[in-house]
Amino acid sequence: MKNLIFFLFVCVASVNAQRVIPFEDFNYYFRTFENDNFKQLEFQQIREFKAGDDFVAYIDTRGNLRIYDGKERKDISNMNVVYKTSDHLMAYNIGPTLNMWDDGKLQTLTYFSRNYEVRDSIIVYEDTRFNTVSVYWNKQIYQIYQMTGELNMPVVIGDNIVAFKDNGNYFKVFYQGQIYDLGVWNGSIDFEAGCDMLCFNDPTTRTFALFENGEFLDVESFYMKKYKAGRGFLVYEDLNGNLILYKKGEKQTLSNFSPTFWEVKDDLVVWGENSFVYAYQNDKKIEVTNFTPKDYRLKNNVFAFRNIMGGASALVDGKIVELSNQPNCEFQIYGNSVLVILFNRSYIVYNKGRKFIP
Repeated sequence: MKNLIFFLFVCVASVNAQRVIPFEDFNYYFRTFENDNFKQLEFQQIREFKAGDDFVAYIDTRGNLRIYDGKERKDISNMNVVYKTSDHLMAYNIGPTLNMWDDGKLQTLTYFSRNYEVRDSIIVYEDTRFNTVSVYWNKQIYQIYQMTGELNMPVVIGDNIVAFKDNGNYFKVFYQGQIYDLGVWNGSIDFEAGCDMLCFNDPTTRTFALFENGEFLDVESFYMKKYKAGRGFLVYEDLNGNLILYKKGEKQTLSNFSPTFWEVKDDLVVWGENSFVYAYQNDKKIEVTNFTPKDYRLKNNVFAFRNIMGGASALVDGKIVELSNQPNCEFQIYGNSVLVILFNRSYIVYNKGRKFIP
């Protein structure tokens, strides 16, 4: 029983563990925020960094590629490399050799790479040795198609899902290690990919359809003019300009007023009605502002936006939080935390309902 309790405690702690939030301070020291504290990683100015939810990859002052995941700092390469990151994965190439990092472990994917993309939990890449396209997912490599002519990347790549067309113009979907057949079509199909689902106007049935959990389903009997997918849901604008959310087989009207704009990302939907801006968060419609923000960011379950004073505010867990009223500050989202960058290179981190200042 004690071992079970300890195991459960470790699981909960790992789920709620603070992610790395990187920034350069006014001295250009490279620092991170983690576990409610600020930590210095480098004492010399770095060249650049790219961060996901779980780690940060960066080029240090000597040109070395390094990675830090909140546990340890690891040297990846002392050569000039091109690298791409997602929330959980990093891929980098030295010439045609494509390597990757996943949860502290390094692996070579191919010595004959060309184009590649890194998304939430997948890496999609071309292998010119066999003229194939493969996917790395869940610590496994899957060859999804081989071309006899010119090799091309898939039609659309979502966070954890891929739609592609093979040699015979057969459209297929790769999802969680399996390939699902859609059908043959000589033209193109405009897919919109979310985290775990696809939506598209199906040219064979002339319907608006989706792919979810291994199934192709019709949502509407007519084409829709605009549509986007999130995590476990999709949103579309119907022929009358209504904004509709589809989730778990049910439809819900979000707006009847032909939204001036709308966006979908991860767990969030944000849209404008006249001068008001609304969000759909945690299965609730929330009025966020009575003006249209000059700029904004969506990620995971956070909506950060320019407030009316020119500073930064955010919608987090159903609450609107004023982060700063300093005009022209910048803001980024890491996990479900917000980093605000002020004009004098001072910083504010909003994490778990609290503001932290180094």
